[in-house]
Amino acid sequence: MMEQFLETIKAKDGEVYNIEYHQNRYGGSRNLLDYLNPPSDGLYRCRVVYDDNSIEVTYHPYQKRVIKSLKLVYDDAITYDRKSLNRTKLDALFEQRGFCDDVLIIKNSLITDTTIANLAFLASDGIWYTPKTPLLKGTTRARYLDKGLLKEADISQNDLENFKKVALLNAMIDFDIISSIKIEGVDFVREYN
Repeated sequence: MMEQFLETIKAKDGEVYNIEYHQNRYGGSRNLLDYLNPPSDGLYRCRVVYDDNSIEVTYHPYQKRVIKSLKLVYDDAITYDRKSLNRTKLDALFEQRGFCDDVLIIKNSLITDTTIANLAFLASDGIWYTPKTPLLKGTTRARYLDKGLLKEADISQNDLENFKKVALLNAMIDFDIISSIKIEGVDFVREYN
């Protein structure tokens, strides 16, 4: 069976967001806008599933998942460099979360992503850093790097306690600074106003 890939695109009140970044990652010869016709009222997650021969678009009302705790999990073999429908390895890591809301994946001793988002960390120098080696180079991460609002860095588990804030990044939540976060296994509990 041919592997299928996925783009998740934000649509609000009929407007599609950041399509040029999704089109760039999609990389196909088809123009994604030709396939998108989101509902004119409300916030939706446009789910574009595609392979070499087909493209299918569905729309789902969006409800933000609240994340206030992350558990460190380790997997040096995981790869997810293309947004695929096959999330078996990510789902297996998510199952290790225990009582936490999601996991923070460490590969080869470096921070990568959660199961649903790229990460950014605010350092004491006022600069937001994102892992240099994420599992998936997300579209929101790419936008913020292009704007110069993020810098890439190798970030280890030991570096976490030095950061002041954490943000999750994906197409639906954009750059979401977490107001209160606990990272299990790290001396990192932050409360922000």
